[in-house]
Amino acid sequence: MHRLTAALAGAISAAALSAGPALAQVPVKPDVPSILQWTPQQQAEWYPAIETVYRVRTIARGDKVHPLPKAARQIAPTFEYGGRTFTVDDYMKAYNVSGVLVLKDGKILLERYGLGRKPQDRWTSFSVAKSVTSTLVGAAIQDGKIKGLGDPVTDYIPELKGSAYDGVTVRQLLMMSSGVKWNEDYTDPNSDVARAGAAIQEPGVNPIVSYMRRLPRANEPGTKFTYNTGETDLVGVLVSNAVGKPLADYASEKLWKPYGMERDGIWMTDLAGHERGGCCISMTLRDYGRVGQFILDGGKAGGKAVLPAGWTQEATSPQITNGAPAPGYGYFWWMRPNGSYDASGIFGQSITTFRDDRLVIVVNSAWPQATGRELGAARTAFVNAVRQAATAP
Repeated sequence: MHRLTAALAGAISAAALSAGPALAQVPVKPDVPSILQWTPQQQAEWYPAIETVYRVRTIARGDKVHPLPKAARQIAPTFEYGGRTFTVDDYMKAYNVSGVLVLKDGKILLERYGLGRKPQDRWTSFSVAKSVTSTLVGAAIQDGKIKGLGDPVTDYIPELKGSAYDGVTVRQLLMMSSGVKWNEDYTDPNSDVARAGAAIQEPGVNPIVSYMRRLPRANEPGTKFTYNTGETDLVGVLVSNAVGKPLADYASEKLWKPYGMERDGIWMTDLAGHERGGCCISMTLRDYGRVGQFILDGGKAGGKAVLPAGWTQEATSPQITNGAPAPGYGYFWWMRPNGSYDASGIFGQSITTFRDDRLVIVVNSAWPQATGRELGAARTAFVNAVRQAATAP
């Protein structure tokens, strides 16, 4: 069990804000508490059915399904953690896990469900959505809708001209290094994350854009990593502006249909009805696996390149130091000390990939709190045990 530094703990705590109440969700149920405060019963009921709680858009699937055949060899790893021996079932029960999927060379080595979840049930992603959003940036570049990562952000969100975002590039947004001042303190009701996007300030302007174009600059662009949930939603606005269609429609066109997702996805929207670039796509466990496999296979679907050559390698490699005991941060992907790269969301959502092992490990959970050192350490121990079992001769 590695020890988390204060910097990493801060980054993880910041990650919890990606589902904060202000940037946010528009309830369709009356008297819904913040998603950060749901009881275990509410988590088990609403994580698979987020569309019954909040406003969403549908990511339509296509006519075909990308096969995930069962491997001839199945695995049943055990591991030691906290002075106890865990089986897969033990880990799932102890940490409120609703699904585990392990793919090796595109074949299923392990698939398990908990908390009453069934294979056809979706589960909300929290910040795993950020990695999908950055993937759509790559697709827009491949389509010629975004000229390149060096383009100014203001080319695609002209409302930001004259703000601290002048001179900030698309790449710097994807690295969370815009240099714009941002406070992501959940305990402070006056923090940026608590206030951004909370109301329509200017008719016709996305509320997150309205808020963020008023922020001052704190650092030179590209020089410092600052976890900024608002900017991940901003990237979502940027993509939809560039391609001229809703994010959900573009995700359907570039990923769900051509790659062969098995069920429609669901994407939560903000106050303006725009998909949250930084949060909350719901999909089945196997479709999480397909997202991971799509990236691992270089961003191709049906033999056609959806992403630019080299995009997946670049996006999932360190682009900036983030102060954590890890190689760094890519384009909305986390690099880990064990050699993996992650799409990660609070309350225990992750797609962990070991590139050289051709291994994708998906975990969906309903942790009792958004983040925590012990929760993360236990999942790391589980993932490492899965890797050892999957790569054993």
